Amino acid sequence: MALLQGKNALITGASRGIGLAIAKRFAAEGANTVLCASRLGAHGDLHGTLEGAVAAIQTAGGRAAAEVCDLSDDSARADLVARAEAHFGPLDIIVNNAAASSMRLPSEVTREQRNRMYEVNLNAPVDLAQQALPGMRERGCGWILNISSFSAKQPVVPYRDSQIAAHVITAYGATKAALDRYTQGLGHEVAADGVYVNTLAPENIVLTSGADYVRDIARRSPDMAEPVEVMAEAALLLCSDRCVGQVCYSRQLLHARGRRVMSLDGHSDLGDAFLPADLDATA
Repeated sequence: MALLQGKNALITGASRGIGLAIAKRFAAEGANTVLCASRLGAHGDLHGTLEGAVAAIQTAGGRAAAEVCDLSDDSARADLVARAEAHFGPLDIIVNNAAASSMRLPSEVTREQRNRMYEVNLNAPVDLAQQALPGMRERGCGWILNISSFSAKQPVVPYRDSQIAAHVITAYGATKAALDRYTQGLGHEVAADGVYVNTLAPENIVLTSGADYVRDIARRSPDMAEPVEVMAEAALLLCSDRCVGQVCYSRQLLHARGRRVMSLDGHSDLGDAFLPADLDATA
């Protein structure tokens, strides 16, 4: 039986990249997926849009629906869980993947930029968890997965790429460090109720259509890159198993569990946790 058969999942930031990959992988395992992004497409071009993402899952035989929400606006996200549940029923899974970033030196990042990052990267996941938790606890079952980043930790010296690359990601990494800490505490609080809360981060760089600005870094250090399928498989593991308050890294988690990496449609075994990334990938 499919791992997520009949489960209802909300994935934010799901119009492309990691979020869409997770949605496709979950749908392939039987989940009813609600994909959330900040806007619909324009001028009928479905590539990289929320409509296109939903259509891709439906075309592959999965069940999917769309919800538009600006997660930086607390009033806009105040009823997002209820809106998501109107599509297929009570949520069993939430994947908080949406993120905001401002690549500025820590001495220069503005209050406005910091506030937006904290709203999207920390406050929105907390709000969505608090909206969903009463129902999950009552049903005695649920999974909340927060997508974090290797930038939550200060990179060691000497820096693998450049000093400025290490510095400009500081403020973004601080929001992810806060998310990691919150997740650990919440995960331990609600585990006794059958709800499992964890964070997952890529080892470094996931090469998707939104990763063009780091593609040169990946080419200089190929071992820093990973295929999006690795993240999707690790997310599936954490949203179908009983893990409590873990701060996980994708390749490490899959390797520790001896988990094979499947294609997003679930049909092909691609390899193990050491699966190399295609440095020219654009999807």
